[in-house]
Amino acid sequence: MSELVDSVIEDARWEAFGLAPLAERACVAALADLGLPPTGFSVVVMGCDDARIAELNADFRGKPQPTNVLSWPSEERAAEVFGDAPDLPEAGEADDPVELGDIAIAYETCAREAAEQGKPMADHVTHLLVHGLLHCLGYDHVDDADAAVMEATEVRILASLGLSDPYS
Repeated sequence: MSELVDSVIEDARWEAFGLAPLAERACVAALADLGLPPTGFSVVVMGCDDARIAELNADFRGKPQPTNVLSWPSEERAAEVFGDAPDLPEAGEADDPVELGDIAIAYETCAREAAEQGKPMADHVTHLLVHGLLHCLGYDHVDDADAAVMEATEVRILASLGLSDPYS
């Protein structure tokens, strides 16, 4: 396993699913698309269940229900102007990487959404991991202009992995 993603598996279904290598692939592709190296950065990806993510969602967002993915950037990196891409961090050293943040992803919600959308769960999870990592890098979708930038970046990254546009 590379040094980019530190996978924490709280729900054994994620182990069987192969979350760790999928997270590595998604995060490396996202950084590559943005011109960032996979070394010199780190991100934690936690594979959990709906009950755990509901607790996290309640604690951090005041929404006591499950969601598909949550992210916690290690620092504020948002662009100063709506619709601008955020300033990207510089890589640290391989033995002292820049921490980008943490991502939590919920098994049941991801499986249900993938089934409802008629797509492979791996494709949906890849999209959500890219989405979470972009949040850690300062991208957001609260404002329409920022959402357009974030979605276009997601679509481009997913295309580089051979995945279709999740927004079409």
